[in-house]
Amino acid sequence: QVQLVESGGGLVQAGGSLRLSCAASGRAYSTYAMGWFRQAPGKERDFVAISWSGGGTYCGDTVKGRFTISRDNAKNTVYLQMNSLKPEDTAVYYCAADDRILTMRMISSGDMNYWGKGTLVTVSS
Repeated sequence: QVQLVESGGGLVQAGGSLRLSCAASGRAYSTYAMGWFRQAPGKERDFVAISWSGGGTYCGDTVKGRFTISRDNAKNTVYLQMNSLKPEDTAVYYCAADDRILTMRMISSGDMNYWGKGTLVTVSS
């Protein structure tokens, strides 16, 4: 079992930056893929970024070039650095983890086993 706790959300003006953190408890954290997803009001949850256990990362097209995912295995923490924020980035951001072999299809559909409760990011125009 893995428990995930997100932090770092808040209110920021358009063009600003925020860094989200997700602290994981449980063993073998370094073997888990860690991802970020977001859900805007009235919309479905969308994939944002993934950090593979082997070290690779991938960001979705809507945030590519603005957001960066990274992880610190010594701290059992994954980060999402968000720059050049836009009002359309306003959402609840969720951290997710999984130790299965994941395909991008699975990740894109949110098929991950462990989820945090989310942290709200609000970007004002």
